Amino acid sequence: MSNQFTLMSEQRFRPFFFTQFLGAFNDNVFKTALITLVAFHASSLSSIDGATLATLLPGLFILPFFLFSATAGQIADKFEKSQIIRYVKVFEIGIMTFASAGFFLHNIWLLAAALFMMGMHSTIFGPVKYSYLPQHLKATELIGGNGMVEMGSFVAILLGQVLGASLATVAHHELFTSIAIITIGFLGYFSSRGIPNSPAADASLKINWNPITETVKNVKFIWADQTVWLAIVGISWFWFYGATLLAQFPNFAKDILLGNESVFILLLSVFSIGIGIGSLMCEKLSKGKLEVGLVVFGAIGLTLFGIDLYLSSTYLHETVNLKSMFDYKSFITYSHAYNPEVYSFNHESLARWRLLADIALIGFFGGLYIVPLYALIQTRAKKSHQSRVIAANNIMNALFMVVSAGFSILLLGKGLNIPQLFLATALLNVLVTIYLCIRQPEYFKTFIAWIKR
Repeated sequence: MSNQFTLMSEQRFRPFFFTQFLGAFNDNVFKTALITLVAFHASSLSSIDGATLATLLPGLFILPFFLFSATAGQIADKFEKSQIIRYVKVFEIGIMTFASAGFFLHNIWLLAAALFMMGMHSTIFGPVKYSYLPQHLKATELIGGNGMVEMGSFVAILLGQVLGASLATVAHHELFTSIAIITIGFLGYFSSRGIPNSPAADASLKINWNPITETVKNVKFIWADQTVWLAIVGISWFWFYGATLLAQFPNFAKDILLGNESVFILLLSVFSIGIGIGSLMCEKLSKGKLEVGLVVFGAIGLTLFGIDLYLSSTYLHETVNLKSMFDYKSFITYSHAYNPEVYSFNHESLARWRLLADIALIGFFGGLYIVPLYALIQTRAKKSHQSRVIAANNIMNALFMVVSAGFSILLLGKGLNIPQLFLATALLNVLVTIYLCIRQPEYFKTFIAWIKR
């Protein structure tokens, strides 16, 4: 059996896997429940309109990555990691209790504060999460271990969003949402108790509590090691690409595919499953070794299927003629929305499956792209600075996601539609890949060697 699955039977990996899975799950249950409430019941929470709140709240979650990542990286390098994780899980339970008060009181400010603190929770956990793995996994297990973590993260995101949206729409949503997020928080804490001791990388480190100067110091440090710097640029670009797609999926489903909320969930599910499978396939395709050639292979897939997503979605938008919106069942069973009893397998039907395949394969190649880059950072970064390098990576990721929002606003404001935005992102991916290969020829050389095997 593959190493990545046998890891689940071992104490050094299993408790850590479930702890990070439950953390990502809880993040997304809470965020999605809050944003769903804002979208449909904004007037009961605030005098601010729902569209404005829906724009501001995600930014509030990302803000702590800029403010606290540098400090979080130092803490993760200075102290024993399993204890940090348990403190973070206790913090999560406190945040969710605080958030529950916000739900019951219908107080947007309490909920916004809880969202900011959950961003802080994720900021502290991030450097520990990725620096833990190289301490407990062999070099031949890093690809498989990272693949499992990435798969688990995206499945947790998917399940969290589905559960969060569902909880926000039921009667007595305050009670059920509160029970869910506090229970998940406790499960995460109990799972963390099984994580083995992880010695400090640099116990003598003196923490610099100034986030600005420490951030500058971290960026200078990773810039000095161009292999690590370029890997971080590659990872951050993936989050730019992914954030561009995911942010547009709701309107893409509604305005381009003429589908309802269930079609949006379908797109999100297909994308997440694709990333999960791609992440798991990395170990098999690389045979357990660090194979940076997969980054180029993944990038090729991101561009090809990004272009085809533009073509398939444009065809569907121009040919479909509906009197009512699709739900996910009629979307995948070729039935007409105005007459669900009539089924017709035709060019439009094939285009729908082609579109779903495009989204799944973008996710799949995204998984192939990102897992080797994380493993590259873990193996090439200086051991005493691994957590701080991951913290710098998190800052860059957050920056690229913010820039992706500006990029989308700019192009959509220029009159492009959503499929054209996807096309522009796929083409921009070509330039980023060429840049990476020119600056780090190892990517292209190992890709050619991998193809020839």
